[in-house]
Amino acid sequence: MLKEAPSMRLGHQCRIVGKGQWMIKRSVIAGVISAVLLTGSPRAQDVPPNDLLLANLWLQRSVESKGNALTVFQLARIRLDEALADKNWTGAPAEQAGDYHNLPPAVILDLDETVLDNSQYEVWMMKTDQTFHLQTWNEFCAAQISTAIPGAVEFTRYAESKSVKVFYIAGRGMETETDTRKNMQKLGFPMGGNVDTLLMLNEKPDWGSAKSTRRAFIAKDYRVLLNLGDNFGDFDDRYSSSEADRLKAFKENEVRWGREWLMLANPTYGSFESAPFGHDFTKSRAEQRKAKWDVLESWEGPKK
Repeated sequence: MLKEAPSMRLGHQCRIVGKGQWMIKRSVIAGVISAVLLTGSPRAQDVPPNDLLLANLWLQRSVESKGNALTVFQLARIRLDEALADKNWTGAPAEQAGDYHNLPPAVILDLDETVLDNSQYEVWMMKTDQTFHLQTWNEFCAAQISTAIPGAVEFTRYAESKSVKVFYIAGRGMETETDTRKNMQKLGFPMGGNVDTLLMLNEKPDWGSAKSTRRAFIAKDYRVLLNLGDNFGDFDDRYSSSEADRLKAFKENEVRWGREWLMLANPTYGSFESAPFGHDFTKSRAEQRKAKWDVLESWEGPKK
């Protein structure tokens, strides 16, 4: 059966009233339809299921997300003070070499979803049924509307007040550096003064997605006290390996978590969600979803 559109059903109901009332009703109906068209608000039954809904709702709207971030940055203050008092402390064990003990102190923070909240881009992808694309991502960066993760500005300012240099290792390309810097300055992040502390992807030939080369660049001149991120790749270059190898790498550095390595929660994207399909983004969205579905462990259900 052909389903009537909402306007058809409303029109049918209105025809049973008098002419004057009908004119009023028609104006009201037109206003409602115009409002729907202008706002783009779909009916409840028209909202499509999307893998990102709960993750974005949690990240953007929940007090739990804010509480998680504040907890991590409060712990970061405690660890920072401990690290300043311990000359043997380093948050870059694989990159820190030689007599680093008397080098000036620094902290390293990832950028996106560690200090900058980009959930508006994630929600845009969700509502328009889009996937990540460099062009739209760069346009989002150019809009300079990323907000600060709760506690991030306060922690970085605290570190600066302790004469600790604050470095940001970004997953953003160097073409976005000017816009990113302006966005961060507006939010109040310390930007290093006469030292370039915003290290962008591909800014140098060997500064690729794996971040160890940029950590090593910092560690040559600074004692890295802490490393903060939201993705395993912010700490270890083995992030793009299999789930089993990721777990092995994680366990090799288990003692570092909560001490010199601090992780913020990000359920919206990251190497965790691509590991089940081997980080092979040539696979269709259906194939990716199937691979993620298949690795989950389930209760057998109630006994019959």
